[in-house]
Amino acid sequence: MGYVSNTLWGYLRNDAGSGVKVTCRKVLPPGADMTRLDPMATNGDTSKTTYLLAVGTKKGLWLGTSTDRANYSFTGPHFLMNEIPSIGIDTRNGNTRILVGVRSEHWGPTVAHSDDLGATWTEPENGAITFPADTEAALERVWQLQPDTAERPGVVWAGCEPISVWKSTDGGEHFELNRGLWDHPHRTEWGAGFGGAAAHTVLPSPSDPNTIHIAMSTGGVYRSTDGGESWEPRNRGIGADFMPDETPEFGQCVHKVARDAVKPEVLYAQNHGGVYRTDDNGDTWTSIAEGLPADFGFTMMAHPRRSGTAWVVPITADSERIPPGGQLAVHRTDDGGASWTRLAEGVVEPDYNVVLRDAASVDTAEPVGVYFGTRGGTVYASADEGNTFTPVLKQLPDVLCVRAAAVEL
Repeated sequence: MGYVSNTLWGYLRNDAGSGVKVTCRKVLPPGADMTRLDPMATNGDTSKTTYLLAVGTKKGLWLGTSTDRANYSFTGPHFLMNEIPSIGIDTRNGNTRILVGVRSEHWGPTVAHSDDLGATWTEPENGAITFPADTEAALERVWQLQPDTAERPGVVWAGCEPISVWKSTDGGEHFELNRGLWDHPHRTEWGAGFGGAAAHTVLPSPSDPNTIHIAMSTGGVYRSTDGGESWEPRNRGIGADFMPDETPEFGQCVHKVARDAVKPEVLYAQNHGGVYRTDDNGDTWTSIAEGLPADFGFTMMAHPRRSGTAWVVPITADSERIPPGGQLAVHRTDDGGASWTRLAEGVVEPDYNVVLRDAASVDTAEPVGVYFGTRGGTVYASADEGNTFTPVLKQLPDVLCVRAAAVEL
């Protein structure tokens, strides 16, 4: 029987109303292999790169470390009985900071961070994200936590519900509302997707600090070229078959967008019906769905180094919302969407569970690792760009978010 660091998140309220973080150490029963080691452990070999895998669910966060991306040691659940819809792993400047969007049914949503791989967690006393009083709005959920590039240290972006974008310049400890988007004249016409009104994608350009793309459900893709001062819809070519005008200027239910690592003007989008690529920074979009078993889905991932490579997880829609034929599989393109390869070796079949928009991720290792989790609570890891998968966690609550990174400990 062993001891691991296991953080149970909550508040003790004092007369002043301030929050005090609660942590404890939890004794594990024999055979509890899911949470058997401390997340700082490296199996005695500190010379190797450690691979960090973070899994957010409806009822907490699991953190895993591995030296081979097949055998993981997990701790968790951190933030037990709290929803974890977003995770950001910031490895800039040689440090590793884990940022998590936490949503408590009792205390509400916030952003917490850990600089010691989950041994301890910190949240600002007054909350990391707080709407200004004049907005008459309150935070519902943090959908996205996105560290900016290495050239912009300290900058972290958040996409939230109600639809809004926030910027932090202190590593995600405090965020400021982007007024350009909040005051946009289209805002009253943006709607809520099935999961809520989500600004779920924030993509700062690595080549131009003034260019940022966001995606929302519903609303579509918007782009700023002046650092967030103003925003314009960029949805030409993306369909919206649930609207009277099936190709509107805005209003599309874009599920996820990813940026090409070599050509920043190239982006890939998984839409509510349709898979698309833009070669001109979002000005126009072209369908790349041919060759896929379904053009619906939630995820979109792009290779961190190689141009033209992206991954999706097709879902049959709208009346079914399951993998085609109950056969869950990842599909990869290596030519910008001209063709697709089905990848399912190691994936248990049949599986009728969906992979949600942020429940899939890639790392930056060589070869690139691909990870995804299902609403049935299984998490898969691949160390060879998706050619083979290994289940590394099973029987979790609904998986909402998966993030992975190579870290030096």
